[in-house]
Amino acid sequence: MGTEIGRLGGYGFRGKVTAGDGSNPKGRKMGAGYVNLRGSWNRQQRKMGREEEVSGSNRPELAAFVLALRSTTMTTPMLYLCDNQALLKAVKGWVGEGGKAT
Repeated sequence: MGTEIGRLGGYGFRGKVTAGDGSNPKGRKMGAGYVNLRGSWNRQQRKMGREEEVSGSNRPELAAFVLALRSTTMTTPMLYLCDNQALLKAVKGWVGEGGKAT
């Protein structure tokens, strides 16, 4: 229970636990992927973008999140583990009432 997810109570989560990541190595194609950490251990990965494109690492991180979302039914709770602050800030606006509650 000493890991970050353990300290946040993630081991007791009763839903799909998924970890995702994106990569943008210099001079190579961007990639994105996720793995389901419970049950069936589903995983997907995709190459994306073109070598000549110039972009930051946010695009592949978002792509990994989209892959995980697309593989999860709307009625299944999902805990998504990532290491990208920009992704977390973007998703924060989508959760609950969002950034502009009406």
